[in-house]
Amino acid sequence: MVEVLKVSSRSNPNSVAGALAGVLRQCGAVEVQVVGAGALNQAVKAIAIARGFVAPSNIDLVCIPTFADIEIDGEGRTAIRLAVQDRTWRQPSDSTQRSAPPAQPRPAPAVPAAQGAPPPTPIAPPPVARHAFG
Repeated sequence: MVEVLKVSSRSNPNSVAGALAGVLRQCGAVEVQVVGAGALNQAVKAIAIARGFVAPSNIDLVCIPTFADIEIDGEGRTAIRLAVQDRTWRQPSDSTQRSAPPAQPRPAPAVPAAQGAPPPTPIAPPPVARHAFG
């Protein structure tokens, strides 16, 4: 289970960065949950600071944003969850070891279309997963 840190607009980015770095070193990944622009601003600053904290340990942070439906004081809200992890971290199934992600095939280079040929079909982005968290 990945630990969730809740950040508000009044959170101190340096304090949040320290917490992020500690959880990342211990678990390999952490989620940051925010509601509102001010909270998101503080969280992004904290992630940038934490990146500097863990860089000497050869941890290269990446941040993956998603939406989450949450409830605050009986009212439904949309939060942003930022999954923060080492670029090479994979969530272990039964072990706690890190492993590199499988190599992805590189797309073929673009070839100019022949005169009069129909334009290429655009590739649709993958669907976005929305999870409800209570």
